Parts: sequence; structure tokens; C-alpha cells
Amino acid sequence: MNRSSLNRRSFLKWANLAGLAAGFPSVSALGITSQETKPGAAANVPPKEVASPEGILLKDYRPKSIYKIPVTEIPKAKFPVIDMHTHPYAKTEPAIAAWVRNMDEVGIEKAMILTMTTGAEFDEIYRKYAKYPERFEVWCGFDFTGYDKPGFGPAAVKELERCRQVGARGVGEIHDKGQGLRSGKSKTAGMHPDDSRMDSLWEKCGELGMPISLHVADPIWMYQKMDRYNDGLMNAYHWRLDNQPDIVGLSGMVDIFERTLARHRNTTFVACHFMNLDYDLGRLGEVLERNPNLYADISARYAETAPIPRFAAQFYEKHADRLVYGTDMGVDTAMYRVTFRILESLDEHFYETEQFAYHWSLNGFGLNDAILRQVYHENAAKLLAARRA
Repeated sequence: MNRSSLNRRSFLKWANLAGLAAGFPSVSALGITSQETKPGAAANVPPKEVASPEGILLKDYRPKSIYKIPVTEIPKAKFPVIDMHTHPYAKTEPAIAAWVRNMDEVGIEKAMILTMTTGAEFDEIYRKYAKYPERFEVWCGFDFTGYDKPGFGPAAVKELERCRQVGARGVGEIHDKGQGLRSGKSKTAGMHPDDSRMDSLWEKCGELGMPISLHVADPIWMYQKMDRYNDGLMNAYHWRLDNQPDIVGLSGMVDIFERTLARHRNTTFVACHFMNLDYDLGRLGEVLERNPNLYADISARYAETAPIPRFAAQFYEKHADRLVYGTDMGVDTAMYRVTFRILESLDEHFYETEQFAYHWSLNGFGLNDAILRQVYHENAAKLLAARRA
């Protein structure tokens, strides 16, 4: 996975992975903190002290809670977890073994490795992770070569079938942020999920029993004006999409995805990151209710939902059978534990600015055991088992 393909809340700085590549147990052991990658930002460089608060930049604001309230530490998930959204962060066999040890420590039973790749690149990643068949599943991407020429489709389907024979069990993460589909380095311009050129690929995934992890749009703040009214400006500015020509907005991308879901009922889709409707969970619920072939993963949207804990908890309760756990933020044990704290505890007004790059205060949902079991494990297990039916 190249640097430009990283999700903005996606995990540790790529520079930190040198530690994993050497087989260290975790980057925290090296004294390196988990931070998001910001374009043009130097790694681990603290902001300059300023003489006046008027000189504090929004990107440097790091509030600390003043409230003397309980702090819950959750070293291990309450129930076994299937992580439906990870990437091939670890590049060597020692690094993969170190990741497995971290998974054991925090209670991650299994993880989906979304490679976004095909061909020799996929084969190499699969070879490394296949040594742990009970701990990892390796998913492939699509090859969009020739998408803009007559006859696109058969070759892409053939490569999908080949990846399935090698060992791919699903497809992902496929992106479309409004400018066209992308699978790792293979990308299109203006070809969206509901394009008829994609029909044979979606149908073949259903026929082969391969679920598709699809990243639809991006957080709403990236499409809004970069002004003082933008609630997510502290993050949105670095990943802005409001200035991109001919881009389909978030709402339009959701409509496109719904048309795709309706046309391919025999294919199972997993919408990454709450379908980026974390700001409008009511609409996401409606989409889930209309489309029985859809799940949503909760990866990398903890900071976006934790500011609204009561409403978010109600959403989890209502749609507990359609949500699956995911991270998309690396391999560090501290990262996993942040997600557990948000899902399991009732902690209030705490910050995780280095992990998520927002300076909103966060709160726990306090989900009950029945919901936790479903989101952590049961829904994913059902989804994965259905492929073998």
C-alpha cells in the first residue's frame, strides 16, 4: 500500500513501520507515538511555543481534560474480535509474528488484510500472511487496466478468479471518493460503482462468494467549505475535496452505492467507515434497512462518533446485526485499546488527538454485552461463514 492511499485516520506514520519491519513487538516499545500522517508535516516535531494564545495554530491545539472523572483502562476486548479492516502493515515474517502477538494481547482473533492489489504484488503479500491461516484472511483488489477502452471486463474478471485460486477470500479496499474507482495503484477516472462496466466484476464476486469492502466517499467535512464554520477543519483541510473539479459529493456517492446494491443482490458489500455517514447515522440506518446485502464497518470513525455517544449508542442498538468491527489504524496495542474504551466504557470528555487528529472531546458508548458480541465477532463470523454455504 503506497503512502498516497492511506486513510487520514489510518494509523502510525509510515516511518514508524521500520520498527515493525525489523520485527519489534510494537512501535510503542520504541518510544514512538501513534499519530496520523499529515502531508508535508515532519514526524514527531512538536509545535513551537508561542508567546500569545492568539498565535496558537488550529493544527497545534492539544486540549487536556480538566475533569476529575473515572478513567477506564481496557487492556483486552471483552469478547473475541474479528477485525474486518486492516492492511498489510507488517512487511516481513518477524513483523507479522509481532503483530500476532499484539493481537493475542488485546483479544483480536482474526484480521482481514485488505491488500487492494492483484498480480504478483497480491501473490507476495498472500504468501507472507498465509502462514497464519487462522489469524489472517488476505483479500485482493481489482485490476482496472483498460477500463476506458472497449471490451473492459473479461480480463479483470479473469484476474479476480486467479486471485481467488491463489487464496483471496474477499475484495478490498476499493475506493471511490467521488472521482472514480480505485484499487491501490489501479484507478479510473469517472467510473463509479453503478457503472455498467463494473457489473461483471460485482456479479463474479457474488458467484465466487467474495465480499467486497468498499470505501464510499470521504468524511463530510472534506467536501465542505474550508472556513470557520467547518466542524472538522482541523483534519479536513489536509484532505480537502471541496476544491476538486467534477467530483461527486458524499450524498451523491451514497445514491450511486445504493443503485449498485440494488442491482447486485447476490453480492455482499461491506461499507467502510460507516459509509462516511457517521455524521448522519439516521440515513445510514435507512440504507441498511433497504439493502440486506450490506454491512458497515466502524473502522477509523471512532473520533467522529464518540462526540455523540447517546445517539451513536442508540444506532448501535438498532442496527447491531449489521455492524462489524474494524480498525484501519495500524497494529499498536494502544490503538486497539482506544477503540475498546469507546465501545465498552461510559467514560466522558477525553481526548485522543494524536490517534485521530481531531480535538473534539470523546465519550464512551457503554454498549451492552449482546451488542458487543455482535459487533466484535458474531456479525463478521456470519458474513464470512455464508461464503461457504
